[in-house]
Order: sequence, then C-alpha cells, then structure tokens
Amino acid sequence: MTKRVTEPTRPPKERAFLVGIELRHQTDLLPVEDSLEELALLSETAGLVVVGADSQKLDTPHSETYIGSGKVDEVKALAEEMLADVVIFDCELSPRHQRELELRLAPGLRVIDRTALILDIFAQHASTREGILQVELAQYEYLLPRLTRAWTHLARQAGGGGGRAGSVGGVGLRGPGETQLEVDRRDVRRRITSLKEELEKVRAHRQRYRAQRKRSRIPIIALVGYTNAGKSTLLNQIARSDVYVADQLFATLDPTTRRVELPGGHAVLLTDTVGFIQKLPTQLVAAFRATLEEISEADLLLHIVDMTHISAVQQWQSVQQTLVDIHADHIPVLTVLNKSDRIPPSELTDFEPELIPAAVTISAKTGANIPLLLRAIEEALYGQTEPVVVMLPYQEGQLISLFHELGQVESVEHSRKGVLIRGRLPGRLLASFQPFTFIPGTDDQTDTPD
Repeated sequence: MTKRVTEPTRPPKERAFLVGIELRHQTDLLPVEDSLEELALLSETAGLVVVGADSQKLDTPHSETYIGSGKVDEVKALAEEMLADVVIFDCELSPRHQRELELRLAPGLRVIDRTALILDIFAQHASTREGILQVELAQYEYLLPRLTRAWTHLARQAGGGGGRAGSVGGVGLRGPGETQLEVDRRDVRRRITSLKEELEKVRAHRQRYRAQRKRSRIPIIALVGYTNAGKSTLLNQIARSDVYVADQLFATLDPTTRRVELPGGHAVLLTDTVGFIQKLPTQLVAAFRATLEEISEADLLLHIVDMTHISAVQQWQSVQQTLVDIHADHIPVLTVLNKSDRIPPSELTDFEPELIPAAVTISAKTGANIPLLLRAIEEALYGQTEPVVVMLPYQEGQLISLFHELGQVESVEHSRKGVLIRGRLPGRLLASFQPFTFIPGTDDQTDTPD
C-alpha cells in the first residue's frame, strides 16, 4: 500500500475589517476612499485578508471611542457578520480609544491602528541587525503607553481574596496588576534605553562611513519615493545589482548602496532607502534616524514617482512633506516618473501631472530612457551651478580646496576671519557651504582684508 504524505495545513489568514475616518478640519493628502485602499494593501502585505470596510466623517474624534457610539455599534455588527478577527483603524488611536473600542466591540475581536499595522510589516521585513534594532525600538516606544491595557483585569483584582496582594514585613503591597504593570514598564524602558545605545553605535558607524565617502569626493545620490514606486527596481536596473524586489508595500527596509558610472565617466554612489507613506508613524521616523540620515547627507535626491497610480500627485506631495520633516528639503531633487511600460505610448505625452515639476519619464522594469536619466543626473550634479558668496574659516581647509577644485572662483579675499570667496558651485555642494554663506553687514563676518 502506498503511503499518502500529507503536507501540514497552514493556519487560515486572519480576517480584517477596516475603518476609515475623515476629520473635516484635517486635510489629508489622500481622500478617505484612497486611504482605505492603501490600508487594504498594507493589510494584505501583513498577511491579512480584508473582508470589509466602513468610514465616517467627523468634526472631532469622540473622546472615548474616536468614532461615535452609533458607528461603534455599526462596525460591531458588520465585523461580526463578516467573521472578522481584527478591526483596523486608518489613524493612530490613543491607548484610551483602543481600550474602549475593544471593550465595546465583540469579545475576542482585536483592535489595532494604522501605526501598529505598519510596525508589524516592518518587523516582518527587517532582515539586517540594524533594521531589526530600529523596528524593535519603534515597537517598544509604541507599546509603552499602551501597557495598561494588558493589566486592567488584574488591577481590578487588587486587594481581592486569593490573589498575591498582601504584606511582607508589615509593608503593604499593591495589587498584582499594578505591580506587574510597573515591572513591565521598567523592563520596556530598560530595553528602549539599551536599543537606543546600540543604535547610537550604528549611527556613529554610519557617520564615519559617510565621512569616508565624502573624503573620496564621490557624489551620493539617494533614491526616495512613496513605497512601491520602484526604487529597488531602478537601483537594480542602473547598477545591475540584485536588491530584493516585490510588488508590495515596504518590500525593502535596509539601505543599499551601489557604485555607478555616469556617461561622462564620473562615478557616483546610488543608495536605495526605505519607502515613504502618508501618516508615517513618528516612532518609525525617530527609530530610523540613522537610515534617514543617508537621505539628508546626499548630494542629490532621485524622487521616484509611480506615474500609473491614481494618487500620483498626492504621493509626490507626501514624500515632499516627509523630506521637510527629516530636514532634507534643501537637497537638489530630480523627479523621475516610473512605470511608463504600463501606459500606452500614445498616452505618455499627455501625462502631465499637476504640481509635479519637470521630470524624466522612465521604466525601471524595461530600462526605457535609463540613458536619458543618467545624463540628467550628470547634468544635475556637474552642469548646473549657483552663485554663492561664502566666508570660510581657515580651519575649513577641505571646503576651501573643494571650492577651488569643483567650483568656479570669481574672487578671493583673505582676512583675519577667513577666506571670502565669490563664485559658483554645483547644486549638490550648496548644502555643505550653506553654514558659511556670507551676509554683508553682519558683525561676525565682515572684516577688513589683510
């Protein structure tokens, strides 16, 4: 008799019901319908099955449940009807909102918010030690104010018979819930401190690495863009590398750098970074500081836009706002419209998204217009110059040499305070010289030349 081999059955995917909220006084970049579609993609990326969705317009969030009590009953009925295991809110819930919603919805029905969902996706996709540390820190900082939820049932037992409450040596002890809660809080705070210390070491290592790259005078180009815009595919196409690519949100988290040669023979370093998204959790921005500094230290940003997406303009705006938030909005940007292979050639010339500046249209997948993009990068790095006047202290000898080497010097004046140079610099170098911009008439910069 032939033995039949049976494969182990996979557990069924959890079923998710989504709730979108539109606050009338708050202007989100994406309409609530588009934001819910994005939340559905995030849920699927996390391994959930979306079984339904609902939304509500509010003037202000309800003090107890964020949504009104009538909407809570409606969500409860819909979630039960669709056999949902988890309800996901497309906003960040306060610990109180989350606790009240779990109490009022069906027993066993979990409630999470957009932030928790994104943190879960990052936890699934982090592969390097740095990425794992950053995600763990973000998760603990999100968890800390929510620890009370886990112990409310024990707190109610404090002082009751049969529990551990009592006294030792005549000193009264608090109930087990509060005691355990304080222990947990201390453990979490201790772990947060430890993770921050480890990440500071990572940050210091990255700073040394960046300083070494700057000394090599090789320009650094950071790929930025909304998640799933095609940054990793573009890096693979240009550098002939093998960075992991998938048609899903946040497929790659860890920065990857490759050396690329431009048509004119100049070498550049191309760095892929984590994708952005609207309502990016503040915990992630803080935890990924070392990674995001790769962007703020770049000489040029390639902003990759998925030109096929219905909300391409809003996604472009979201990334621009994130660049402001991480103090990288001063860096020159070259906009790249990607995925032209998905649009019929006859429609390409008609694609002019409002508000998006002049851009290079490419297909990272097929390689269409990549040579044009490389020439545009070279022009942005070496062909465009800006007039500047800087007062460089003598101890900034490296910058003085850099101006003479890569800039166009029009005049030089020496004084006791330093070297006053007038001339033109490539746009990629402006950020390095910005702290020394000369402002005529300021007491700390003017001086009689020797």
